[in-house]
Amino acid sequence: MMLKDNNFISAVVYLHNDGARAVEFCRTVAAELDANFKQYELVVVDDACTDDTVKQLRAWGREQNAPLTILHMSIYHGLEDAMNAGLDAAIGDYVYEFDSTELCYAPPLIMQAYRAALDGNDIVSACPRTVRGGSSLFYKVFNAHSQSAYRLRTDAFRLVTRRAINRVHASSTHLPYRKAAYAASGLRMVDLEFDGQLTVKQKGRFNLALDSLTLYTNFGFKASVTVTLCMMALALAELIYTLVIFATGHPVEGWTTTMFVITVGFAGLFAVLTIIVKYLSLLLNLTFRQQKYLVESIEKLQK
Repeated sequence: MMLKDNNFISAVVYLHNDGARAVEFCRTVAAELDANFKQYELVVVDDACTDDTVKQLRAWGREQNAPLTILHMSIYHGLEDAMNAGLDAAIGDYVYEFDSTELCYAPPLIMQAYRAALDGNDIVSACPRTVRGGSSLFYKVFNAHSQSAYRLRTDAFRLVTRRAINRVHASSTHLPYRKAAYAASGLRMVDLEFDGQLTVKQKGRFNLALDSLTLYTNFGFKASVTVTLCMMALALAELIYTLVIFATGHPVEGWTTTMFVITVGFAGLFAVLTIIVKYLSLLLNLTFRQQKYLVESIEKLQK
């Protein structure tokens, strides 16, 4: 008989009109956890479901006597806010984050993630080898402008330690994008790849992508500087054009001067906006990223 692990495990599952798939998913996860751990809990977040998802899940939980907690959100919050609520309710030493009930991977991968965490990784992500073009493009842009040592990828689920949760909450009580917050925490991360692809698309991902680029990268500042330089280059070209027209004695009455003034005005406007963006980025570092330094781990050698 296999000995079960003593660590308390939480599995937080996001639900929004998942129907019968939610029951099958929770049954699969519970079977893996029950076979390997003495204590575990399922925390499902009901993000204002309007179908019979919760009814079916409640019936299954009572029938199986499963350690099930259903967290009902007052209104529809979206994935990130709802999962933050689920993380606040979870009490496990290790916490699985299932953003979707789509089971596109083999169930043993759940325990493989736990074994990777025991090897010293505070964040373990299960990533499909095949991803959609839009997601691939976003992560290329994000990783190119991120200061994190770890690259983000599309993932089906992740396992985080209590230390990782405490670390990111020490930085900010509200996590607009958990995955990026974990990557910026300075703790060790590892990706586990599997053959498969996520097909269910979450709502609100575009706005989340914009927020993430603003909060966790310097993409916005670089973009504003680039636009400012382009406008200044255009103003310089307009100035040269104006001088050439006047030197050749063929000025276009009113038009050249007007275009020059407008172009210079826009260049100045974008220069001011660049300064504002820079100040906002400094304020962001002072408020949202409150930690002064990041320690990955501490190793003590004793005789």
